[in-house]
Amino acid sequence: MGDKTSNTMWGGRFADGPDAIMEAINASISFDRRLARHDIEGSRVHAAMLARQGIIEDSDAAAIREGLLTILSEIEGGTFRFSAALEDIHMNVEARLKELIGDPAGRLHTGRSRNDQVALDVRMWVRDQADAAITGLTALIDALLAQAEAGADWVMPGFTHMQVAQPVTWGHHMMAYVEMFARDRSRFTDARARMNECPLGAAALAGTGFPIDRDMTAAALGFDRPTANSLDSVADRDFALEFLASAAICATHLSRFAEELVIWSSAQFRFVTLSDRFSTGSSIMPQKKNPDAAELVRAKVGRITGATVAVLTVMKGLPLTYSKDMQEDKEQVFDAADALMLALAAMEGMVRDMTANRDGLRTAAACGFSTATDLADWLVRELGLPFRDAHHVTGALVKMAEDRGCDLSALGLADMQTVHGGITGDVYDVLTVEASVASRRSFGGTAPENVRAAITRWRTREMAADV
Repeated sequence: MGDKTSNTMWGGRFADGPDAIMEAINASISFDRRLARHDIEGSRVHAAMLARQGIIEDSDAAAIREGLLTILSEIEGGTFRFSAALEDIHMNVEARLKELIGDPAGRLHTGRSRNDQVALDVRMWVRDQADAAITGLTALIDALLAQAEAGADWVMPGFTHMQVAQPVTWGHHMMAYVEMFARDRSRFTDARARMNECPLGAAALAGTGFPIDRDMTAAALGFDRPTANSLDSVADRDFALEFLASAAICATHLSRFAEELVIWSSAQFRFVTLSDRFSTGSSIMPQKKNPDAAELVRAKVGRITGATVAVLTVMKGLPLTYSKDMQEDKEQVFDAADALMLALAAMEGMVRDMTANRDGLRTAAACGFSTATDLADWLVRELGLPFRDAHHVTGALVKMAEDRGCDLSALGLADMQTVHGGITGDVYDVLTVEASVASRRSFGGTAPENVRAAITRWRTREMAADV
């Protein structure tokens, strides 16, 4: 029944090692090897602290730190031999350290447990991913600002219910996504600030009797402070959940934009042309140019939201403190982070490379009676009609234009006056899409001057953040 070789890392409690099934379900080294750099960094700092506190000899700490650097070099060079029998990255590293330096390796684990060790490693890894997401979002925002700047006054249709609603500007549409992705960036920034507390030194769950210095290790590892409660320190995976939740919201925004790119690049819309770098052809239809990158970005939200729900489900019924269930967080977090970073990079590339069809956008903006609201506003402003009455008059004029197969601006003045006798020739000034967007000067509106002001505010804000 499997390999009965004793696993010395367990100590004397168990005479026999786990059999093959137990080894397979218990081992995490196939995926938690991604934590190697953080595990080794944490161990080097822990060893230095133990020596400074007089808990271990300086010579032992020096040997430990040098041995760990050798192991890191082996892992990064692809020569390190990982063993499933040793379960996880922590025990694989420690076993190799013993092979390299002998007895001093056994002193590394003084004053800590695998429980606070893994809590530290995962927290450091997620912290790095939050930084990567912030960087990726900053690049995407910059690409959107460039698109907005180029087309601040280009007119396009705005939609509600996927029906033409009112004209807007291309720049305004791009700036809508700037706002969205900036909120995503702020969520990752907030999450990073909350997770930046160091659990190392909480040990198994109750702290340790050794005179460790948690402030030293926290500072050396780039944390703001040590965590305040040892039970919470090893039981907490809020930081991973908050990262996943932020990633899921961000992926949802990426998916919405990706959906628009799929629609806009279709032959029916022709609003944008995606570059060949982010498109593919058809194996059978030579005319096809498929927006595969956008479609795959759109799909990534499924993986990321699924990972969020999976980890929430893992954590929902766990009593304090550590349970082996928590091993199941890593693959989900790793996969979600990988998917998010790839989606961010792909979206940034598509936005930077895409070309908007200015004429096509303008033509589409003029369809579907998109200036009907401007007509109603004119009736209120110039003739003093209550808005509901103006709405009724406009609706009658839209019906007339629809029956005649023309746009509102093509109706004759006499025809309009059969619906309301007070209408004058000045009404035609508001029936162009350019006049429509130019009139929307309320704060946050689509007027080109508003768009340019918003771009300037964002450029100033981004430059200030870089200082």
